Amino acid sequence: MCQAACPLCARETDKDFDKKQRYHLTMEKISRHMDDNAIRNLDKMFMCGIYGDPAAGQHTLEIYRYFRAINPEIILGMNTNGAIQNTAWRQTLGEIMHRQKDYVVFSIDGLEDTNHIYRRGVDWHKLMENAKSYISTGASAHWDMLVYQHNEHQVDACERLARDMGFTWFRTKVSKRQSRSGLQFPLYWNPPIIRKDTINCHALKEKSIYIDAQGRQSPCCWLGGRQRDFVNDLTSVMASWVTNNPHPVCLSACGQNNNETNVSAQWRREVELC
Repeated sequence: MCQAACPLCARETDKDFDKKQRYHLTMEKISRHMDDNAIRNLDKMFMCGIYGDPAAGQHTLEIYRYFRAINPEIILGMNTNGAIQNTAWRQTLGEIMHRQKDYVVFSIDGLEDTNHIYRRGVDWHKLMENAKSYISTGASAHWDMLVYQHNEHQVDACERLARDMGFTWFRTKVSKRQSRSGLQFPLYWNPPIIRKDTINCHALKEKSIYIDAQGRQSPCCWLGGRQRDFVNDLTSVMASWVTNNPHPVCLSACGQNNNETNVSAQWRREVELC
């Protein structure tokens, strides 16, 4: 579920995805994969939609409360476009995200005159009000900005606004996805050249798993990021890494060159604001 139509999102690019589907991650689907003891042993749980925005989920706040009740020390996080739900919902979310390392990432790609170019369908004024409501609780908010040619001149202004609003981090990144729909990479940006002989697996490094809104489990969000090509078995994927044809998703996301992968090379600026 999501109100936006970002042109490089899987909701728009995956021809096998039907927007009429209405999947909401539920407690039943969570318990299908892990019992309370497993949750007690987790370091972190975060929601970041591939086909939707976590804030659109009917049970999102319930799920966060459940994980915190079972594991009071767990780090909770969320990535959102910020303009779904209202200020009261965002304030409740901030009250749940009360621990020092908890966070919500607001994906804001420019200012009022540019954010909508990529975040299509996102209401700027609602986004700003929701962000202010969440920040007013004292919870940590991160501003993540995708940089293209149309908004790269606003990076400094966005950082200043983030600081003024009370965001704790400001970060910019360049999407590893190919330019489409008239979107152009920033000037002077050269995507890293990725070798085929080294896969630095992000999921293995973090010891993480991915569960989608349908309750399906995958090794990571990239391998679980397409309906037709959904992967639930890491063993066969790992076997491909030692061949001349490693899994193309692993190569695209975690193929390494000069101590960087496509994922890590995206980040261009990371500033702690307070």
